[in-house]
Amino acid sequence: MAWKKFNGDILKLSILDEVEQTIEKENSLGNKLKVCIGTDSQVKADHTDYATVIVFLREHKGGFMYIHQEKAHKKMSIRERMLSEVQKSIDIAYALCPLLDLYEVDMEVHADINTNPHFKSNIALHEAMGYILSMGFVFKAKPEAFASTYCANKMVH
Repeated sequence: MAWKKFNGDILKLSILDEVEQTIEKENSLGNKLKVCIGTDSQVKADHTDYATVIVFLREHKGGFMYIHQEKAHKKMSIRERMLSEVQKSIDIAYALCPLLDLYEVDMEVHADINTNPHFKSNIALHEAMGYILSMGFVFKAKPEAFASTYCANKMVH
């Protein structure tokens, strides 16, 4: 699973090692971090493109992100696709959890799901929210879910 920086550079270490080094570097610079994880997808003719992001926010000092992109060749309903996005975010959040706990870094999981019932993605809101909260993660949906809605959205082809 290749992760990369926003500039396209591929991360050389495993994502866990990269995140740990990043936290240590930011801590040594005196930056308080928060991590937000989100996934967005885009349906194409014969596949779906996904982008999952790990966004590092420096308190009062901007942020940066790591990106993972992949394709799926399975036809899905909107509900399945929304829950698939959530699953990808939860997978990485779960993997990072021990590390973030160790360094006392807060984390949020962002879902690209609209809280307004007039939008199609709303069909998956309660399931996604229940899933994320039951895992013990902080949940954000649109319009607060910037990691998925804006960051991952920019990276999905």
